[in-house]
Amino acid sequence: MQAPLNPARGRRAERGTVLPGPDSLSGVTDFELRHAETSDRSAIEHLWQLFRHDMSEFQGQLPNRDGTFRTERLHRALDDPNWLAYLATRDDQPIGFAFVRDLTGAVRVLNSFFIARAVRRSGIGLRAAEAVLRAHPGPWEIAFQDSNTTAVRFWRRVATEIAGDEWTEERRPIPDRPDVPPDSWISFEVQAS
Repeated sequence: MQAPLNPARGRRAERGTVLPGPDSLSGVTDFELRHAETSDRSAIEHLWQLFRHDMSEFQGQLPNRDGTFRTERLHRALDDPNWLAYLATRDDQPIGFAFVRDLTGAVRVLNSFFIARAVRRSGIGLRAAEAVLRAHPGPWEIAFQDSNTTAVRFWRRVATEIAGDEWTEERRPIPDRPDVPPDSWISFEVQAS
């Protein structure tokens, strides 16, 4: 077993099997979610470009001249000791990631979350998000764009699955971006198991 990208971040996550949710279309039920390892860097970098492409619809950001999207948050997630990157795989193929920031802060932030289109609506996204959140009990915040109606429904469902009706949602302006609509932020507490 290889070490996580930052060995100080903790143990490797356990293999997780999920049952498809009621909205399952593809019948995919098995996946693994684990701390990203050094050998996963290339896969996560490629998935990041797919994620940024999806987000460009809602944020209006175009690729750089070389056809790639900005990677500052990606590199922080992979290199900063206060961040943690998770990789989701199915049959050893990368299908998604989650980036957690502010690991040592009072409130953790699910900074970025992506599941490949081929396995969306299978229940994997919900189970992966729950697993990441439950791995770090305490206060959480998750941001999304109101124009991304799929994300709005998804994150409200995640919050309800985790915290019942004990979650809040508010709009916050994006720092240094007055030209962009505010993000929606969901906040809730994850109880220790």
